[in-house]
Amino acid sequence: MTPMTALPAIQKDRVLRTPEARFAHLPDFPYQPQYLELDGLRIAYIDEGPRDAAPVLLMHGEPTWSFLYRKIIPVLLAAGHRVIAPDLVGFGRSDKPSRPSDYSYLNHVQWMTAWMEKIDLQNATLFCQDWGSLIGLRMVTHSPHRFARVVLANGGLPTGTQAQTPKAFKVWRAFARFSPWFPIGRIVNSGCVNKLTPQEMAAYDAPYPSKQYEMAARIFPTFVPTTPTDPERERNEQAWEVLEQWNKPFLTLFSSRDPITRGGEKIFQKRVPGAAKQPHAVTHGAGHFLQEDKGPELAQQIADFISSTPFQPLSP
Repeated sequence: MTPMTALPAIQKDRVLRTPEARFAHLPDFPYQPQYLELDGLRIAYIDEGPRDAAPVLLMHGEPTWSFLYRKIIPVLLAAGHRVIAPDLVGFGRSDKPSRPSDYSYLNHVQWMTAWMEKIDLQNATLFCQDWGSLIGLRMVTHSPHRFARVVLANGGLPTGTQAQTPKAFKVWRAFARFSPWFPIGRIVNSGCVNKLTPQEMAAYDAPYPSKQYEMAARIFPTFVPTTPTDPERERNEQAWEVLEQWNKPFLTLFSSRDPITRGGEKIFQKRVPGAAKQPHAVTHGAGHFLQEDKGPELAQQIADFISSTPFQPLSP
């Protein structure tokens, strides 16, 4: 893959930081954040478990944050794994640039790739969903030597040349862009089969004390490549070239009740060599946020996959 260019320049006076008090009463999420600064931009992440264990990297999407993984982290820790769950720039406890021009698909790939290199991620298992896959799979294909295996759920790596864009996504993209009302906790709740409690919805609202903080959550849907002229088409096509040579284990765990990504696992099973003969599964009774609907079961599937596919330093 092409080396990362310099990190995007962000003026410090344009960066918002959610007050820590907003995160004081998070249900079932006792994990203390770690922080890493990249050119003055602070990225938060959870890092739990044995330091000498190979990490499981949990990449969230939009409009969630690492709180999404509170039902998964305990199971992976009990299995003896180190668990790392970052908050994307603009989400969770991470800093939030306040202008639309500060955000792009490429910027986020660059930020998270630089973060990955700074913490020196090695021998990792990636679990990714939603935008966690659009960014996470780019991280994998940029630095395949850092990853031992991949688990993909309810996500993808679009190039803008796909036959059509799901209607549900078009509706979501329009809502995110134009609706004056953007209740993030309720939005996450609408993507779940098992409904969230008021406290859980409040936790998803916590990073956003005002509309100024919501920029990333609102703008992300516009960055999904949906046309052949998309600026990230070429880089995603290059990423696919790496995936088409990926011989390390690659597992898909999509859910049955996601109107946007349902069936999207088939292209990966067809094109990624490492997906052959893996125990792919469809999670029934789960919506877009299957981490909420089937968290412990999903975590056990990840743990079982890791234990059944011992690390082998293959290439890529």
